[in-house]
Amino acid sequence: MKKLIIVALLVVGMTSFAQDKKEMGRQHRDEMEKFTPEQRNQLMLKKMTLELDLNASQQKEMSKIIAEKSAKREAIMKEMKANKDSNTKPTSDEMFARKNKMLDEQIAMKERMKKILNPEQFKKWEDMKGKRHHGMKNRMMHHNDGKPANMDDKK
Repeated sequence: MKKLIIVALLVVGMTSFAQDKKEMGRQHRDEMEKFTPEQRNQLMLKKMTLELDLNASQQKEMSKIIAEKSAKREAIMKEMKANKDSNTKPTSDEMFARKNKMLDEQIAMKERMKKILNPEQFKKWEDMKGKRHHGMKNRMMHHNDGKPANMDDKK
């Protein structure tokens, strides 16, 4: 009986912890939306400067890259919202072209980062990128009730 009570308390504690963590993520996202794109870019640059120990010339180059990525991301978000509002789904050829373009941009970004960062910084950047990707994948899985993101398309 004691074990059952302990297990129940652990389950309740873990559930509330997970919800608190989810709420903190939502608050962070809401907080970031209050900033202008320039402010978000500046915060991202400072975060990268701290994590990668960027020098002044590296900061200048990264500032350009962050601004470009931010503008592209905004354009993509507007396009996706417009498609969602009009209930149009992309064809498989359009999805392929979009995915292909995205991968080409990732390859180009990797090359640019290799030129800007020293080998130690580059390794650290790749590690950071991998952790972000893993975290995003976990959030997508949780958002889709444990199903991979592309499973919803097959219903």
